[in-house]
Amino acid sequence: MIPAVRAIARAAMAARPVPLADVQARADLLARFDRRYLVPVEVFAAVAAELTDRRRPDGPFAALCINGRRWFRYRSVHYDTPDLRSFHDHRLGRPLRYKVRERLYEDTGERQFEIKLQGRRGETVKHRRPLLPGAPALGPAPRGFLTAVLDRTYGIAAPTDLDRSLETDYTRATFVADGQRITCDAALFCRDLASGRTVRADGGLVLVETRSTGRPTEADRLLRGHGVHAAAFSRYCGGLSALRPDLAAGQWRPAVRTAFPAAA
Repeated sequence: MIPAVRAIARAAMAARPVPLADVQARADLLARFDRRYLVPVEVFAAVAAELTDRRRPDGPFAALCINGRRWFRYRSVHYDTPDLRSFHDHRLGRPLRYKVRERLYEDTGERQFEIKLQGRRGETVKHRRPLLPGAPALGPAPRGFLTAVLDRTYGIAAPTDLDRSLETDYTRATFVADGQRITCDAALFCRDLASGRTVRADGGLVLVETRSTGRPTEADRLLRGHGVHAAAFSRYCGGLSALRPDLAAGQWRPAVRTAFPAAA
């Protein structure tokens, strides 16, 4: 087993399990502030042990559990225009930026069409709707949903030339406390859907994302205490930067080199 997968599995098994309904009630966080970290497995294990310790004063973080499983396989297909408008809008930090993707929860078969936007305060705002089995991700209903969200939020038209850009695959465990959620991803694998090229992230790193309504969480403070600082990184932009050397990685370059040492 890949070391990062083993680390998140052990952490999830050590935590108290909670069902999806409890996670959504305690920390749904469709509008939230995100901070991402590339964490060596040894540091991750130490931080996870502190967060899930049942003697924790504010109560331990619990692990999402569905049908007895505590870590799950995710696959996402990201959509962009031929000139990669979404990628470059994020690279340049433009205020009216968004990402469009289809997410498949491989262990349950559930599919979601998702739009991630930049809010007025710099927060991430997610909009999503279910996709029926076999339904095209960019069929009339999802395209209408995208049009409505972009018009209502930004007052802009939706692009008509979206196409499949990048596929990502990874294993995730999720930990939750009141108003706080931590996602922990391992074994990230990216495929450029234009060229077919692939790249795999360092198996000794866990991609940790802390989510809250504002202030840094206890996980952020613990990670900083271990000398790990937030990284400018996302699965879509980082993966595409690693797969296409001609793209200017910009602010993501240090994190891309860390996450994908083979590509670097």
